Amino acid sequence: MTLNLLLRRTHIYLALFLLSWFGMYGISSLPFSHPKWFEPPEGGPRPSVRFDRSYQIEVPQTSDLRETGARILQDNGLQGSFGVYQPNPQRLNVYLFSFWSATEITYFIDQKRLLAEDRPFRWSSFLTGLHARGGFEQESLLNDAWGVLVDLVCLGFLVWIGTGLYMWWQLKPTRFWGGLALGGGFLVFVLFLWRL
Repeated sequence: MTLNLLLRRTHIYLALFLLSWFGMYGISSLPFSHPKWFEPPEGGPRPSVRFDRSYQIEVPQTSDLRETGARILQDNGLQGSFGVYQPNPQRLNVYLFSFWSATEITYFIDQKRLLAEDRPFRWSSFLTGLHARGGFEQESLLNDAWGVLVDLVCLGFLVWIGTGLYMWWQLKPTRFWGGLALGGGFLVFVLFLWRL
């Protein structure tokens, strides 16, 4: 098998393998650019309260609050992927999420009160969750597998780009128009980086 044939086959089969990922990242970009398209109808489903109870935990003065978030979940019989942030000194928010559901747990520090609300399914949350999910901070094999797969997909995108550039350069009649397309795309990208 020649190098040309190997790279052509790599390009074709990699594109087919990555097709669902290209589609997912393309479609899931829409809620970022057009959030109004995904707003629920007026009077749509509202969050439902799972519990509202007295609770007390020491919130450390640190930027890493994952341990505190994990303790809150454990103390209240909750588990799953989560994120933690503190919007102000009197409140701590823990988000428990999957692709299909989300629960927001709010700890009101001054009131020593814990409120958990189940969020209704929203397409915008589902799609942005698909787009943004990655990393290795969650403690589960399935989450780590997703993170590894996202890394491999990113590597696949780069290989796909590289093999595409190689194939374009090998087809001499397309070099001029391909060069214009490549240069034009690069200039537009740099212009937006510089001006925005």
